[in-house]
Amino acid sequence: MKTRIVVTPRFDEIWPVSADRLKSLLEPSSDVELIRTSEGAPVGSSSVDRLFWLGGSLTDLDLDGYPALREAFTTLGYASDPLTDALLRDRGIQRIGHPSEGYWAQSVSEFALGLTIAALRRIPQRTSLVLDGPGAGWEYEAEQLSDDLRFVSGTIAGKRIRVVGAGNIASRYASFTSMLGADVSAWDPFAGEPAFHRAGARREWNLEKLPVDADIFVPMVPLMDSTRGLVTAELIRSIPNGSLVVLATRAGICDVAELRRRVIAGELSLAADVFDVEPLPVGDALLSLDHVVLSPHIAGRTLDSGYRWAEALAEQLPEFEPHAVAPPVRLRR
Repeated sequence: MKTRIVVTPRFDEIWPVSADRLKSLLEPSSDVELIRTSEGAPVGSSSVDRLFWLGGSLTDLDLDGYPALREAFTTLGYASDPLTDALLRDRGIQRIGHPSEGYWAQSVSEFALGLTIAALRRIPQRTSLVLDGPGAGWEYEAEQLSDDLRFVSGTIAGKRIRVVGAGNIASRYASFTSMLGADVSAWDPFAGEPAFHRAGARREWNLEKLPVDADIFVPMVPLMDSTRGLVTAELIRSIPNGSLVVLATRAGICDVAELRRRVIAGELSLAADVFDVEPLPVGDALLSLDHVVLSPHIAGRTLDSGYRWAEALAEQLPEFEPHAVAPPVRLRR
């Protein structure tokens, strides 16, 4: 099979290792050509029967240049273009797609664990004592306590962690925190029993019961029409005072106004990588609070998730031979 991979500069900016990794995965079993459009727009080919078009849309004119095309994958960077999908369908060209967004699940779930620990131990706040130098508050003889006694703090072990979701990201996060000694419960009406078992989480069947005893409350489902506002103001009001809320998937799954109100009022602490408005505007009330840990929506994007992005595509192809492929080079020198 003749395969062509066409890559735009924008795609390389978003996923800097994915196109080359995809090529290396397919080379043992396919004739593969990689073209970067920064070197000039590619002309069609009558011999290409599989096409990966990375970082842009395909037009009828583009497709006319590939008369032998049988299957194609297209993406704008994060998702496919519905108009391109319709063109492929109308021409009877099979569309290749990712089975899920699991390619960045490990990166997001590990980052969420890091946010949790950073908030419990106040790592960002205490780092400033080092950066500000002598006289800033680092001077002590034996007292190392950095916990904020108004909020849940210290170790993950022994904490009641309540997770909304048991999918690719949430089940990993639950397994990490369960392994560290937390008491973990999760709610997800669509997940099968094995998902909870593998995650080390007790299944909670009623969402309204999930937050009421939470030390750490973690809404962790993807944002879709069916999940927008899933964590209602009433649910947020039922989280005990002093608890920590961790946000690492999408803020829109929560009633953000009520969550903000409680955090600003000093009732809850917050560790968040996602927000209702991004970037947060200068002067946003969250930026002046000492009981929040904030990061600029970076949980999912790692070199590892980029490698996994390519692997999740290649694994679907019938001729793919995983044992014939070398592992990716993790260090770039």
